[in-house]
Amino acid sequence: MEYQSPEFDQTGLQHALKNSYVGKTIEDVKTPAFVIDRSIFESNCAGMIKKAKEWGADFRAHLKTHKSTEGTKLQLATSEGKTGAVVVSTVKEAWEVWNSELVKDGYVNDILYGLPIGLNKISDLSALWDQMELYGGVVRLLVDHPEQIKLLEAFGREEGKSRPWSVFVKINGGQNRAGVATSSEALKSLVSAILGSSVVRLYGFYAHAGNAYASKSQSEATKYLSSEVQTVNDAAQYTLTHFKEQLASIQHTEPFVLSVGSTPTAHVSGLEAREILKQTLHGKLELHAGNYPLLDLQQQHTSLIDYPRIAQHVRALVVSYYPARGNNGEDEALIDAGAIAFSKDTGPSGSFGEVIGKPWTLARISQEHGILRCTNMDSPDAKLEVGTIVEIVGQHACLIAARSQAYPWYYVVDSRVGGGKEIVDVWVAWKGW
Repeated sequence: MEYQSPEFDQTGLQHALKNSYVGKTIEDVKTPAFVIDRSIFESNCAGMIKKAKEWGADFRAHLKTHKSTEGTKLQLATSEGKTGAVVVSTVKEAWEVWNSELVKDGYVNDILYGLPIGLNKISDLSALWDQMELYGGVVRLLVDHPEQIKLLEAFGREEGKSRPWSVFVKINGGQNRAGVATSSEALKSLVSAILGSSVVRLYGFYAHAGNAYASKSQSEATKYLSSEVQTVNDAAQYTLTHFKEQLASIQHTEPFVLSVGSTPTAHVSGLEAREILKQTLHGKLELHAGNYPLLDLQQQHTSLIDYPRIAQHVRALVVSYYPARGNNGEDEALIDAGAIAFSKDTGPSGSFGEVIGKPWTLARISQEHGILRCTNMDSPDAKLEVGTIVEIVGQHACLIAARSQAYPWYYVVDSRVGGGKEIVDVWVAWKGW
């Protein structure tokens, strides 16, 4: 059965939006609006595939930041090479990969559902796997608890499904989100449950260095990467050592896949990564990342990317102005974009966003409006006029783009076309769960 979602007719909406906006200037759109520069997006995607090659690793693209058909195509087929492996954060994303014909058209052949599997997700993902098998594709799962294996076994009995799920063991890299610790009783119990079950096959070990966002330099990101690789490698070594007989009994011969990454650690140079990877790996390395096509202030403050590589911003309207109202006498301004239009994440800069080309930051946000504050009253650009448009780069592109009420679609420009002001496409995002 096909996944059902109470969404609008996405194809019809997209055609209508393209007819309405493509060829017009970005100045014609209402605010707030989420804008993507396709040229920068493409370049970032090609750069990541190149980086994986430098590492000597396979690449798995995370789709959770932009959640769109067009963005996925740019991620997977670049001037530097291709990949057919993706990771998604929702069942909706997984099914939209199928509905968008990305499998049929040869873009995707491997989908990893990026959360430890839950009971009410199994049926939908199994149905998706039914479809993908027609094209030689596979759906993989994350697991981090033996009870999840029992759920998959119960589903197999009830549905009469005998095929085994391909699973990654999710490893806790230190940030205590999901996953089990290496060389722990939890890992031992989980691997034992996997190897003792007929409904799952151990594909590899997966870690995500979310804590790497604290990096302030290449050397700090390298340390996070080293720790992350060590974590999955230790888990693989532990499994090979402690479950040697069971692995032999099920004729396990393929090397485990060791999947690591986040956008900060993925930007570690190929030379430094190869130094880390000189250690004996107990499997085949896979790099995964998701924020990199768009990037944001959090990434820029790691010092691993330059500001011009940020491919997204929010357009907002200045609706009022308050001279000398700031705590230290700075001017402030009111805009028509607030918490729903941005993320409430902050970063090292302490603000919710920064105005492009002007000394202003997004200092405070309420539901539907934000307060800009001038950071340099001596600057020639210190004044903002009521009625003008500002372009703001926020802290966390993943959460900003996911704002379904604010941005059911994205306006796409291209800095190679019309000075980056002409709308060249409209992407309708896969919103919902």
